[in-house]
Amino acid sequence: MQIKIVNKSNNDLPAYSTELSAGMDLRAYLQEPVVLKPLERKLIPTGLFVEIPKGYEAQIRPRSGLALKKGITVLNTPGTIDADYRGEIGVILINLSQEDFVIENGERICQMVVAAHETVEWNLVEVLEETVRGAGGFGHTGKN
Repeated sequence: MQIKIVNKSNNDLPAYSTELSAGMDLRAYLQEPVVLKPLERKLIPTGLFVEIPKGYEAQIRPRSGLALKKGITVLNTPGTIDADYRGEIGVILINLSQEDFVIENGERICQMVVAAHETVEWNLVEVLEETVRGAGGFGHTGKN
């Protein structure tokens, strides 16, 4: 699949780290470093603009190493970039650690997964088909 992209940053295009990676790393596009204090959230620009095809979305997800090692994650995980959005990709990062975190220009801040999705039409009914589970919710099986 080919996707049109405009790169107004001085960073490389999003890329897969390995042949079988599902997500591509996105990088911060900053004029100066940004300090993210504990429990603080900020919108971090990427300088990227994309044209996602109809029937697809781009999902913005945390980088596992950044989350584990530094406590930095994407606040609205996964964030969705719709096919009709043409603005700059911005990433809402939050610092869940107890230490300041400095974001530098070019730093890998998240990953993006392009995924197909369905558009549904609702079929309003009075009763749903019965299942073994029924209305059982969180922890309904009693198994860990």
